[in-house]
Amino acid sequence: MSRLEMTDQGELARRPRRWPIFAPLVLVIVLAVAWSLFWVFAARTARQEVEDWRAQQAKAGRVFTCADEAFGGYPFRIEVRCSGAGAELKDTQPPLTLQLKEILVVAQVWDPKLIIVEFGGPLTASDAQGAPYTVGWTLAQASLRGTPEAPERASIAIDGLTLDRDGKRLMQAQHAEFHARMQFGSWPHNPAVDLAVKLVTASAPAFGPLVGQPTDLDATGVLYGLRDLRPKPLPVWLRDWQAAGGRIDIQTARLAQGDARATAAGALGLSPRGALDGALQVTVAGLIERLLPALGREQPAAKSALGMIERAVPSVSGTIKGAPGQPNPLQNSLLALIGQPTELEGKPAVTVPLKFTDGAASLGPIGVGSVPPLY
Repeated sequence: MSRLEMTDQGELARRPRRWPIFAPLVLVIVLAVAWSLFWVFAARTARQEVEDWRAQQAKAGRVFTCADEAFGGYPFRIEVRCSGAGAELKDTQPPLTLQLKEILVVAQVWDPKLIIVEFGGPLTASDAQGAPYTVGWTLAQASLRGTPEAPERASIAIDGLTLDRDGKRLMQAQHAEFHARMQFGSWPHNPAVDLAVKLVTASAPAFGPLVGQPTDLDATGVLYGLRDLRPKPLPVWLRDWQAAGGRIDIQTARLAQGDARATAAGALGLSPRGALDGALQVTVAGLIERLLPALGREQPAAKSALGMIERAVPSVSGTIKGAPGQPNPLQNSLLALIGQPTELEGKPAVTVPLKFTDGAASLGPIGVGSVPPLY
């Protein structure tokens, strides 16, 4: 072999190979193209699922519309933004029309079973019988995990919640939360749903003095008998739930209003005509007049425990009512006659059995009013 040939071969051996340098770049480009195609496919699938859902709802008498609809979120999310959202619920009595400023639905491409929803208010609900209701908030978000065939959990959190009608404030809350989680293995044969509710500084002045004061509520329980998650009118849902033997086991419920406190535990269901059935153990620390009005104080005197006492002994009427915000020994003594003295959060309290029988409410042996049927 000549010296020239040896030199050429040496130069070739020392020349660097360029393809390892470009291989990672080519791989990234291929992956980016493949991911883009996958995202486009997922976005088209999501759009088709939305259209199929709308068509299904329309057949059931629920028409959902968007003034402007956009799909986005590339590269890692699927976003559906519906501006000027509207709904016509023709299956309710009376039919309702809903209008919402905006809805944003977000799902991660790699986890499509988790959906995050953000609502832009206000929401207006109107029918042909009167002024519309207006629901407002500063922030409203919801999350859903699972599928209609295999639900897992749902949550909603709202800040600055308000409910108005005809310029009148009906209800408000600084913060509200609701959580529902299907117990593992219970769906679909014996569904059990863990529930949690939280209200912070909530009040409803339009519905009476008891709920007109700022109130905090924390409650947990288990819902049984929810076998059908398809959207339907509330009366139909309640009838089906009652027919399936549905009930709510209230594990803990705590209410705080000013210096008054109350806790409750028990189980509630519905009678065949839609009235409350069940019993609770209620522990109250505060004034008896804060409990009785909720159960029938605005009913005729014949249905009110205080009314019966006032008619029997008119001279003690003022003593029973007492001064607003002041402890009243006679009230506490009357409640103690039907309950057991105890202590709640360091305050003297009384535990009383609260029973509902086809809507009729009683504290121990004393009837205190009735709750109308829910359907």
